[in-house]
Amino acid sequence: MAIADLRREYRAGGLDRQELADDPLVQFQHWFNHAAATQSGSRWRKIGIALFKLWQAIRGHAPADVNAMVLATATRDGRPSARTVLLKGVDARGFIFFTNYDSRKGQELVGNPSAALVFYWPELERQVCVAGAVTKLPLAESEAYFQTRPRGSQLGAWASNQSNVIESREALDAQWRKVTAQFPLQVPLPPNWGGFVLAPIRLEFWQGRASRLHDRFCFTKQSDGEWQIVRLAP
Repeated sequence: MAIADLRREYRAGGLDRQELADDPLVQFQHWFNHAAATQSGSRWRKIGIALFKLWQAIRGHAPADVNAMVLATATRDGRPSARTVLLKGVDARGFIFFTNYDSRKGQELVGNPSAALVFYWPELERQVCVAGAVTKLPLAESEAYFQTRPRGSQLGAWASNQSNVIESREALDAQWRKVTAQFPLQVPLPPNWGGFVLAPIRLEFWQGRASRLHDRFCFTKQSDGEWQIVRLAP
């Protein structure tokens, strides 16, 4: 089948203005809970979600990371790059994630703190696009999160000079063994590792609809801190 012939019809539902929360972060949490199947709902809805996951497992499809998001950054002169990272928190400040500060994305975020995020939940036919400004989390907050990570992930943060050229897989494994021996007990926070928070100034909620007549609502933060909500053409 040709790539151009790949298509699907979206029929999971619609989105009306009255369904939206006035605060886009509240609306995001509502949709995220739906995607994670953690929000309380009807017994039949939970059964439907369980059957869908069972069917995916039977087909050999691993469940997607519900907190996976595409993070788009750019250099100072506007050269873009994007990759998938994991959301680790949402609060009044915005969207929180962690990384190596010396990585490509880390350096780009410091040099050009404007960034964008995209969440896509195909089973719900929903997408959320976010744009805003990024700042580093306080050191104590990065430290607290780092200590919750599995030991292997902690050691990996020390072993990998993320985004740098390495000689071979063997060299990476050797570095892993080195830091494993270096930290036999507690693994400290690497000095070049920590969190960022993206404070949104624009969010778009997209719900797939039949015939490509999708529902799109855009929240834009105004100078007084209030959110303007408008419907966009699909």
